[in-house]
Amino acid sequence: MNSPELTTPASEAPLEALCVRRGLLVVGPAFLAACLLEALVFGLVDPGEVHWPGHTVQPSRLGVYTLAFFSFWLISMASSALVLWLARPDVGPGSATGAK
Repeated sequence: MNSPELTTPASEAPLEALCVRRGLLVVGPAFLAACLLEALVFGLVDPGEVHWPGHTVQPSRLGVYTLAFFSFWLISMASSALVLWLARPDVGPGSATGAK
């Protein structure tokens, strides 16, 4: 049923699953945080009232919503990635996991 080119070797499967899991640990909470920030910010600020200094052409409401959402998402992803990076186990010559 499974063709050989569609299956992954056993040695690569755990590493690939770990990468996918870490990616989801970054992207998932960041998406939820961006949704919450979007609701909080635009519950208080009307995007039609936002004026960019020095620009004669103003983005539409939808453009402001979109730019803000992706900005919030990128900032939240950076925060989640930093937390994941700081929470990694110590690996080095003096650590318990790095000793051989």
